[in-house]
Amino acid sequence: MRVAVVGSGIAGLASAWLLSRTHAVTLFEANGYPGGHTHTHDIRLDGREYTVDTGFIVHNRAHYPLLSGLFDELGVATQPTTMSFSVRNQASGLEYNAANLDTLFCQRRNLVSPRFYGMLRDLMRFYRDAPALLDEAGEGPSLGEYLERGGYGEAFREEHLVPMASALWSSPSATILRFPARYLVRFMANHQMLSLSGRPEWRVVTGGSRRYVDALRARWSVEERLHTTVVGVRRYEDSVDVVTHAGTYAFDEVVLACHSDQALALLADADGVERSILGAMTYQSNDTVLHTDASLLPRSRKAWAAWNAFIPADAGDACTVSYCMNLLQGFSSPDPFVVTLNRSEAIDPRRILRRMHYRHPVYTHASVAAQARKCEIQGLRRTWFAGAYWGWGFHEDGMRSAVELARDFERAMATRGRATA
Repeated sequence: MRVAVVGSGIAGLASAWLLSRTHAVTLFEANGYPGGHTHTHDIRLDGREYTVDTGFIVHNRAHYPLLSGLFDELGVATQPTTMSFSVRNQASGLEYNAANLDTLFCQRRNLVSPRFYGMLRDLMRFYRDAPALLDEAGEGPSLGEYLERGGYGEAFREEHLVPMASALWSSPSATILRFPARYLVRFMANHQMLSLSGRPEWRVVTGGSRRYVDALRARWSVEERLHTTVVGVRRYEDSVDVVTHAGTYAFDEVVLACHSDQALALLADADGVERSILGAMTYQSNDTVLHTDASLLPRSRKAWAAWNAFIPADAGDACTVSYCMNLLQGFSSPDPFVVTLNRSEAIDPRRILRRMHYRHPVYTHASVAAQARKCEIQGLRRTWFAGAYWGWGFHEDGMRSAVELARDFERAMATRGRATA
């Protein structure tokens, strides 16, 4: 079979890798590099070379089994990292780092703060009570509704849970409060985040996440077409045309491994079911900057963490996050390498190293319901869909979508072969 794969994020890379074992695969990518959110930058600073990630960073073997299996198959080295989390509230000056007791109370005033202890009590109550959501019938409440129903305090909501979820999903606070509470709790339970102990060891790819992309490309037989933007897909009874600015190419099947809204836009003849499912899963844009401006991190060095949430003084502004890449990737430098989302105006322009623009899925009750309907469109009309949006939006979700697609693809081809024999 001649198979086109559109998009080279983890879902596209894994789909191409798996399908190329038995089919002729061509991979189309609009960017000049393959990888999508797997984005490693070569930085030379003060005479030293660094490879700094700005997209996919962390994984663990317990909850990323498919991705970890790929790394093992490719011989990709990984190393332990930290997943510490901090918060700075610009209005109150509150700072804490949840790594240990010393960093949690890095501001000693919090030792006698009723509000701070109330936040910690609510945290423990949430860990204890939230799993009951998984047994409730129906779609359940939004996160905001659940917190209101449970009488959780403002400190826990505004200075811990919402910033934490905002950092995880690169989403504004208002979006997080509309997040389906059960979906969030299922993710936290699945990743052992509802307990203070027994959490998995998180890891990063040694030398930058690009290493696994390089290892994969060195071993596959995929025809790559970088710098090639796909502008349309035309579907016929016995073939599929992939239309680009450079020309039109004919294939037997097409895998749309781009974002769900991009996939829908490519299908000029999308039917009502495709529009209903793909149209329910929307995206948000995130301005992302790699820089060395330490002022974007908490003021107290004890509060510096891998993930640093910033709560702006204006309640109408969105919570943002800065990643300290020195902690995450384990290297030292005179100034910290920081990746900041959606707070570019606060960064010293002289310290900016790279600017990126990433898009992440937005989760609502409608999008979660649409995920469950994938079987209604998968593989029909010679069209297949892969992407992390079919899960929680993380690298393992993109990998899982590709593994499931490859399995269903081979079954469909076998069935089609028997039908025509």
